[in-house]
Amino acid sequence: MRVLVTGGSGFVGQRLCQELIDKGHEVQVVSRTPHKVRDRLPSGCDIRESAQAFIDSPPDALINLAGEPIAAKRWSDEQKTELINSRVAATEQLVRLCEQLKENAQPLPKVVISGSAMGYYGDQGKRVVTENSLPNDEFAHRLCKQWEAAAQPLETMGIRLAIVRIGLVLEAGGGSLQKMLPPFKMGLGGRFGSGEQFMPWVHRDDLVAAMLFLLEHDTASGVFNGSAPHPVTNATFTKTLAKALNRPAIFPVPAFVLKAAFGEMSRLLLTGADMRPARLEEAGFSFQYPTLDKALEAIL
Repeated sequence: MRVLVTGGSGFVGQRLCQELIDKGHEVQVVSRTPHKVRDRLPSGCDIRESAQAFIDSPPDALINLAGEPIAAKRWSDEQKTELINSRVAATEQLVRLCEQLKENAQPLPKVVISGSAMGYYGDQGKRVVTENSLPNDEFAHRLCKQWEAAAQPLETMGIRLAIVRIGLVLEAGGGSLQKMLPPFKMGLGGRFGSGEQFMPWVHRDDLVAAMLFLLEHDTASGVFNGSAPHPVTNATFTKTLAKALNRPAIFPVPAFVLKAAFGEMSRLLLTGADMRPARLEEAGFSFQYPTLDKALEAIL
């Protein structure tokens, strides 16, 4: 299968591209700077500057992971616009590719796996959250809502569309652990605020496996929560990580400090959702790392 990936040079995308290559698929990657990302990707990836550049070799499937990192900067109005536009623009580029293929009477992709995030649900307190749960209206929700809406025209073309709302991705060398590990290794870690907020997490290998599962299962469409079946509170996450490192975790960070440092973006650290992968499990997907202690043991 010929698979086009946006965001292929990112933390999840790199692993996904390698898995696709290992399974014998032909991988196409969209990057604005092909020469800069080539050494991050497996040999054999066809890297071009836009989705439209692949019009001469139509993909059989699309996987859409592109977007400005959500926690890279404070959420100024300008940064909020960039967070939304980077995701919507990448998705619209795939829509335009499919429109051009249709106009040229070329074959359309059979399936699109499009990224979204746990932020779709906003702050859910202690409620158990499945794909049918109603969202809390806040910036993270509005961002994800626009991101998902940008992919809907693909479905109207008759292409199977699966949207994955991704939790905190865990693995060595990047993702959510990259900034957390140094203070915890020095014994300076601790909970954020009350620690009662939920942290839906997923091991990177399970997330990639879930995307491949959705790619290969012809009946899988709609929204899927991309997180492990056993989310934990921030306090439990903190204790489990400290235990895995054999370090204390006795330095909590008060909520007011996080709000002062990060402004509105602090909601990513102080709120959450008890998000469960109900539809993935119903479809028959099995997690290699269903619990946090098992995931951290493998990572650390």
